[in-house]
Amino acid sequence: MTWTEDRMLNSSGPEGPVGNSSSVEQILVPIMDSLILILGVTGHSLVMVILCGRQRRGVGRTGQATMGTGTDILLLALSAADLLLLSTIPFYTVSIAMQKWPFGNVMCRLVGFLGSACSSASVFTLAALAVSRYLTVVKPTRAYSLLIPRRVSMIAVLIWVPACSLGAPQLAFRSVGPPRQITDGHTCFAFLSHEQQMIYGLFHFLAAFMLPLVTIAVAYGSIYVFLWRGQQAGRAAQVERYQSKVTQTTAMLVLAFTVCWLPSYGLTLALLANPNSGATGAAPRYGAFSVFARLMATSSTVMNPILYVLMSQKFRQDLLRIFKRERQNVKNNVVLSVV
Repeated sequence: MTWTEDRMLNSSGPEGPVGNSSSVEQILVPIMDSLILILGVTGHSLVMVILCGRQRRGVGRTGQATMGTGTDILLLALSAADLLLLSTIPFYTVSIAMQKWPFGNVMCRLVGFLGSACSSASVFTLAALAVSRYLTVVKPTRAYSLLIPRRVSMIAVLIWVPACSLGAPQLAFRSVGPPRQITDGHTCFAFLSHEQQMIYGLFHFLAAFMLPLVTIAVAYGSIYVFLWRGQQAGRAAQVERYQSKVTQTTAMLVLAFTVCWLPSYGLTLALLANPNSGATGAAPRYGAFSVFARLMATSSTVMNPILYVLMSQKFRQDLLRIFKRERQNVKNNVVLSVV
């Protein structure tokens, strides 16, 4: 994730956690994180089951995967990245509750790397979804040749190359140790100096947040203009409604990601701009906003499954199909046990 967790840990003083705000964090964060974990793991597991079921049904009907599975592959990759991101939450939860990092140097580096790589992979996948949606809506002939499942799968894998590259400094430079001005406990730091952390933080913000969002904005802006012109030209209303609905669903995924991560990135930039918040010094307290920013960032992993169900009729139908099948299996098992 970002340095929000680090700052919540680093805000303890020589005598331990400072003030009532830290006590609130130690109680509120574990409760909210547990809820986010339960909802996130359950939601993304159901999404992955649904998407894998679609893939199998598509292959079963046609003997080969169809072009329509390209978007599903990217959604599957998005859920996988979010599940990996969810796996890092318990480490930060325990650390914030204890006000120190108890997991050692190796896990400090690995968790920092996974958090950075997975959050980057999520936004890169959202950008790929936006470009895919642009090609499908605006240039369908080109999309037919470009967005074949094998090629989309390769893109989903290659997305992790820049994502892991952005997380590599976390793996190389993070360490556990007692920071200056803090005598109790050990914390997990990203870098040795404020200047190094500021350079990396700004680069991460531009590469893993701003650049993908600009790409997404351009793609969806072009789609909106195309659909508006199509409406004016009197194209087939049914096709236009379908394309518009799918585009709205994908756009909401992007909007949710932006809203959830913006407070965390904003806090990170504010902390980096403050020379007193360096990795080797005590961080200034930002009160309830630091807790809010972290909870918003972690809740981003829960938003996608909720949006799938709320906005996609196809997802709702697939979800009902799974529940009906499970209920039927339970009935069959009961009958067999009676017999």
